[in-house]
Amino acid sequence: MSTTRRELMQLGAGALGLGLAPRLARAQATPAPTPAPVPVAPATGVERAGKPLRILILGGTGFTGPHQVRYALARGHKLTLFNRGRRPKEWPGEVEELHGDRNLAELDALRGREWDVCIDNPTSLPFWVRDVGQVLQGKVGQYVFISTLSVYATEEAGNADESAPLAVYQGADAMQETMEKLRADMALYGPLKALSEKEGERWFPGITTVIRPGLIVGPGDESDRFTYWPVRLERGGDVLAPGDGTDPVQIIDARDLAEWTIRMVEARAYGTYNATGPAHPMTMGDMLCGVRAATTAGARLVWVPASFLEEQKVTPWGDMPAWVPGSGETAGFGRRSIQKALAAGLTFRPLAATALDTLAWWKSLPAERTAQLRAGIPAEREQAVLAAWKAKQG
Repeated sequence: MSTTRRELMQLGAGALGLGLAPRLARAQATPAPTPAPVPVAPATGVERAGKPLRILILGGTGFTGPHQVRYALARGHKLTLFNRGRRPKEWPGEVEELHGDRNLAELDALRGREWDVCIDNPTSLPFWVRDVGQVLQGKVGQYVFISTLSVYATEEAGNADESAPLAVYQGADAMQETMEKLRADMALYGPLKALSEKEGERWFPGITTVIRPGLIVGPGDESDRFTYWPVRLERGGDVLAPGDGTDPVQIIDARDLAEWTIRMVEARAYGTYNATGPAHPMTMGDMLCGVRAATTAGARLVWVPASFLEEQKVTPWGDMPAWVPGSGETAGFGRRSIQKALAAGLTFRPLAATALDTLAWWKSLPAERTAQLRAGIPAEREQAVLAAWKAKQG
């Protein structure tokens, strides 16, 4: 199967997919009525930090943000959130909430304030970083930019670290790029994230931390890119599995990423870090067998070669979430080095815990939400592809 990096980008939110496409769509839609606040459970069994910090989180109500908040509260930190106020939460502790739309440069709520740390979660456009830098330069002791592994120029080399070449922006003026243009051309995602990193380092020199996550998974993931697998495997029967099981996979539970981010600001750790997992190489076979062992004993994995999937127009990452062929332009996909992050204390909960918690979260959602997964091959088409493969095998 010949898969290009640009094709992966167009499948949504860059090759590592962070659920950006739905967020961009919401940003362009007519504002809906503010929903009722969603309760966020407190973090338990967490020791308090030695020194409480004043932490400003830009965003904070999406996928990873609430995990950052609950962990930081348990560690004894003082939290301020800045966002548009469209996804209210009931926090398990005192949280100051400021509102403004960065897409409209509405940052007055941040002026004249100081924090020990600023964590920038949602930024995809360089001018968002520039505008925040103009307001907060000299007002924060550390700036943390949550980036993406999609900033890299290629996925051909295995075990590449943070020094690998970055994607190059080919447009006329990155500061003029908009959410609408990004949504129309997701190939801009990596280059604009890379420029946003540089903009952060420009405004916060010497105190910037760049965290580049891979595919973020776990309970609360609205993209369903990982959720598809525990849901499908629990259903049982013959399950279409891509390739031969040896293609590499890297994922990180949102809770592991969020908690490590808070520990990084406590340690005043600066620099750039790839943040994905697990700690040791994992194949697609390892992941699917691990999820199956945690969720059901009634599923049979039917491994189908990438070449046949291509004939059947079954797409990597879209129809087969979390999977990309480990050859050609994507030979290094799923093989990004995370040694620097491991040395800085990045840890991972068991795959079984992520799978079971994700499945429990999925079952807690309303029926209209669970009626159709947002990623993965539809059931009828999966059966048709399996039937075609079995017919070819005789």
